[in-house]
Amino acid sequence: MSTGTTAASTTTSAAISAGRTTTDGATTTPPVPLRRNRRFQALWAGQAASTLGLQIIDTAYPLLLLALTGSSTLAAAFGALQIGASVLFGIHGGSVADRYDRRRILIIGDTTRLIACASVPLALALDRLTVVHSLLVAVVVGATIAYTGPVRLLAVRSVVPPEQLRQALAQDEARMSGAGLIGPPLAGALFGLGRAAPFVGTALTSLLALVVAVLVRFPGRPESAAGTAGAAAAGTTGRTGRTGPTALAGYRYLARNALLRPILAVVLLINLAGAAMLLPVMVVLRGQGTSDSGIGLALAGEAVGALAGALLVRRLHRLAGPGTLLLAVSWLTVPVVLAPLLPGGPATVFAGLFLVGLGVPTLRVMIDVLVFQQVPDALRGRVIAATMTMFTVGMPAGTVGSGLLLDRLSPAAALGTVAALLAAGLVPATAGRTLRRATWPERTAA
Repeated sequence: MSTGTTAASTTTSAAISAGRTTTDGATTTPPVPLRRNRRFQALWAGQAASTLGLQIIDTAYPLLLLALTGSSTLAAAFGALQIGASVLFGIHGGSVADRYDRRRILIIGDTTRLIACASVPLALALDRLTVVHSLLVAVVVGATIAYTGPVRLLAVRSVVPPEQLRQALAQDEARMSGAGLIGPPLAGALFGLGRAAPFVGTALTSLLALVVAVLVRFPGRPESAAGTAGAAAAGTTGRTGRTGPTALAGYRYLARNALLRPILAVVLLINLAGAAMLLPVMVVLRGQGTSDSGIGLALAGEAVGALAGALLVRRLHRLAGPGTLLLAVSWLTVPVVLAPLLPGGPATVFAGLFLVGLGVPTLRVMIDVLVFQQVPDALRGRVIAATMTMFTVGMPAGTVGSGLLLDRLSPAAALGTVAALLAAGLVPATAGRTLRRATWPERTAA
């Protein structure tokens, strides 16, 4: 499946940046090994620092608000406002990534987040931190995620040749899983040293990400010709009949793509179920006498599994098509939701989440590969932003749903309901032919 003129120019740019020259399909030198691709490794390090900082602040801020106010509602408000701002600004963030210089967007976003995060320890030192200040920081952090998230994904991949894309994405998954595993306990340890400590740490990670964005250059603008083609493919014509970019073009593209549409629907369903099972699992384990640290270790199973699963991405992609892999991981999630009801307590929960976590990097890279090999460069920012927004919406919706279930049902019944709803949602996707017959783009082209 052809990706158009922009994909060709992007491929050539990435190939040259990786140390090879292509002329009419002829390769004169092999690409530089990924471990020696300095631009990729530097951008990866900056993205890892940014992700770790977000993991720290996501854990430390509720602890701080709870210590300052004693209100669990205000403690939860930080996450709700951050996610809300990320979703609200996400529509515009993708459009900005496709229209303006991406490196400049990254620098502005990282600078804004650095200032916002550094204001917290400064306010604590002056004894001037208020709830309003704290919640405003949540909104600012969420907004910067919306604008810098798509750009970081585009930047890291713009300096990698196509044949190394899966390897690069697998390394990126290790960054995500490692930050998810290290961030929360690190935030707790820093908070034990002092209330300002985790926020100083977040400011330092933001500073590192900003330094990388300033020093490392990467292709900053999509090709205008492909932007026109991509907009036309997405149906973004204005009242005058001229083709032009719109903020919703990414959503239109996903809605019209016969393969991405069901894939994203199933992943959204998995995210809903995963978020919905979290609170009932904690209640069940606590009822079994599991300590808080034991619950934390049990829930870390998915992050540990994802860290190990990053090593299996290319092997699993060779083993089966994208739809088959998605359905396999999805159906595996159904019994895992019921794992807390089995003997073994936290050990059983850890094992079940570990098994599901093994497949998470494979699914993330799968979506990434499908987007980067099919979507024109001038439309990728909006498609990535639309995808990130859809996934983000699923998490708070699942959390709210689990709370409503626990108000009316026992934890065991709530988990049974989540598993049943997940299975019911997977039946139509499994019965259809689209996912079962889906192949990788390069195989379709061949």
